[in-house]
Amino acid sequence: MGSARRSDLDAVLSVWEIARSPWATTVDDDAGLERLCRHDRDALIVARTGDHVIGAAIAAWDGWRGHIYRVAVLPEHRLKGIGAALVLEAHARLKARGARRVDVAVAAPDETATAFWTAIGYRRDAAMGRFGFPL
Repeated sequence: MGSARRSDLDAVLSVWEIARSPWATTVDDDAGLERLCRHDRDALIVARTGDHVIGAAIAAWDGWRGHIYRVAVLPEHRLKGIGAALVLEAHARLKARGARRVDVAVAAPDETATAFWTAIGYRRDAAMGRFGFPL
């Protein structure tokens, strides 16, 4: 696990395109990734095998709470602990910055994502709902 390099951005976009949840609505593009890396160069975490990016995640810190976005692993590398390792690295980075809680947004009908997050110890917070507003 490591922070993404500029040379990784196209590969990260490819991983996200291949492993994209059918419920994802935000457009992933090079400009967005470059903006993220300029804002927080350590937020984008990648998993590699050799020189190939096989997974990625965003560990975002807003000064109050940690958020994890876009955890994705190429299908041929799933069920090997790579997704969990990405999340553990995100936890370590967020905790080091002062986060005491981490939130993850998961589409209610996404059974694959729900199973993943549940398997690594996350629980759905039935008392809280998420509201969104497209800008």
